[in-house]
Amino acid sequence: MKTIALGRYLVGGNNPCLIIAEAGVNHNGSLDEAKALASSAKDIGADCVKFQTFRAEEVVTTYAPKASYQIKTTDPHESQREMLKKLELQPKDYKELISFCESEEIMFLSTPYNINDVDFLDELGVPAFKLSSMHAAEPCFAEYVAKKNKPIILSTGMASLDEVDHVVRAILETGNDQLILLQCTTNYPSTMADANIRAMATLQKKFNTLVGYSDHTENEIACITSVALGACIIEKHFTLDKRKPGPDQMASANPDEFERLVKHIRNAEVVLGDGIKRASAAEQFVALGMRRSIVARRKIEEGELITEDCLTLKRPSNGIKPSQINSVIGRIARRPILADSLIVFSDLT
Repeated sequence: MKTIALGRYLVGGNNPCLIIAEAGVNHNGSLDEAKALASSAKDIGADCVKFQTFRAEEVVTTYAPKASYQIKTTDPHESQREMLKKLELQPKDYKELISFCESEEIMFLSTPYNINDVDFLDELGVPAFKLSSMHAAEPCFAEYVAKKNKPIILSTGMASLDEVDHVVRAILETGNDQLILLQCTTNYPSTMADANIRAMATLQKKFNTLVGYSDHTENEIACITSVALGACIIEKHFTLDKRKPGPDQMASANPDEFERLVKHIRNAEVVLGDGIKRASAAEQFVALGMRRSIVARRKIEEGELITEDCLTLKRPSNGIKPSQINSVIGRIARRPILADSLIVFSDLT
């Protein structure tokens, strides 16, 4: 089974699901708050903390309107650019933030928005690139990222299968096949009805890539379902406090919620097992009292021909197995066999 190395983690195959705490812009432009998010993400069991790298003036035009959810969660009178400007981390902050994440032993990732951001993060030595759903409709941008020859995690919110096909082809044609596609619904928050986790399986079958799920719902159900269907990465927005200002805080999981999600994912992995059909050690112990053996239905006389009507099946299972009944029928009793006794081959000729 295909696997991809993301820093010190191996994803895919039977490896544990990589859990990404999407801190995004929930630091509100503060390096200290970004560090606090990283530290908390580590404490609650996330493997990776992800941020967003952008310059507001390179992302939106001066008077670009906000998304409807952003109008609800931030000042409705400011432009999208004004809002984003408050959410930037400064270039000088990144080395310190990455070093902090290393000291906390949590992987750092950040989503680039433009080519300059890609180059900047690449020079900082990020282990992979996490591209947002808007990039699923930008094959030219994805191609540029792919040429950095690092793994790409690509969310596919808002995209049709044809659009995903176009961007995947652009990536693969560079020779970079280290691609993980994430099913995603781009709405904050999104409903369970819109999660469409089966689309993740469609992506895996269509493109033969590793797949995962980027979640914007308000509970853990979609994440757990996606793990059961083969997700090797789960990403969910993370905040220290939903009451903090910012466009994504209210749709993010707080530390208690995220920690519960991590526990559910790890328990789901335990429940899923390794896929090998066999009796567990506990079942092998229980089987003695639960399975049955071949037993004399009535007293069988010495020299009597063993027929089906003089046999029955009863517990325990330490006699001749039911699957061997045809090896008993037609034999001759060597000695008398009492009713309700286990049949043993030494009784037979």
